[in-house]
Amino acid sequence: MKLLVTGGGGFLGARLSRELLKREQLAGQKITQLHIADLVAPPPDLAADARVTAHVGKMLEQGQMLASGFDGVFHLASAVSGECELDFDLGLRSNLDSTRLLLDGLRAAANQPRLVFSSSVAVFGPDPSNPLPDVVTDTTLPSPQTSYGTHKLMSEYLIADYTRKGYIDGRSARLMTVSVRPGRPNGAASSFFSGIIREPLAGQDTVCPVDPDVTHPIASPTNTVSSLIRVFEASASEMGGRLAINLPGLTMRVGDMLAALEQVAGQKVRQRVRFERDERIAAIVANWARGASAQRAGALGLRPDASFQDIIRQYIDDCRTQPGYPAQALDGLK
Repeated sequence: MKLLVTGGGGFLGARLSRELLKREQLAGQKITQLHIADLVAPPPDLAADARVTAHVGKMLEQGQMLASGFDGVFHLASAVSGECELDFDLGLRSNLDSTRLLLDGLRAAANQPRLVFSSSVAVFGPDPSNPLPDVVTDTTLPSPQTSYGTHKLMSEYLIADYTRKGYIDGRSARLMTVSVRPGRPNGAASSFFSGIIREPLAGQDTVCPVDPDVTHPIASPTNTVSSLIRVFEASASEMGGRLAINLPGLTMRVGDMLAALEQVAGQKVRQRVRFERDERIAAIVANWARGASAQRAGALGLRPDASFQDIIRQYIDDCRTQPGYPAQALDGLK
């Protein structure tokens, strides 16, 4: 089986790639080749695997590779929310133009590969004619209020149409915000959902740019990766027709996330977070879902994480055992 992971040099893509290689098979087929495409090279442990081929550079410059015939694709590459709001053209190129190029490459290969697209809960937003419910469901009408969410929704529709035409076997998995991510903050408006946990554990003071009463659906990296794989392996009948599906997540209040941090790591660690409102970030987050359900994912056997305390403990364990986590990640616990 020849697989492609776009965005495979990033945190979530690399974690997905490691899990695929560890499993050695997908949907009952042996994984013989794993191609990783990203702006950056994959981490050394992935690059050293004989099954891995790296493609470093812009996706818009890799049309020939994209049409080389893949059996399966995980499409994770994208510009993130904050970047898209600051640079409209970057978002269009990175999210829409690249996705269209990928789909046309898969169409040209004519072997109807299976594709899982990492969409986002950001497809949901408030609209005067479509009020945003407290909990968005698989059947809530998407009305994104950010460029990033709009790009994700447009890609969902493209994937559904290419599937309808028989060019690919596509499905879109709407990710909840992934926390806790290692490393440095990125350009995503949601970056603070990891930062308010990651930085205090590393012994660093940090700022939460939104109010403590803000709520949002959260999922751990492990749960997100396993969900993506399960969506890939689901049959068309299991998908039940609609190709876009909410992945499971915990609806968390920011203040409760910090309370969980104190329970796991202590008061000293919690006190490294202070609230300092950033109006730009707060305005973006105000247009996001406050909670989400995942009934269709539940029918596939997928469940949210047990608790946010468990998510924090998972991050601490990952810092001690997983590649890609900086050595100083837990200095704040000393």
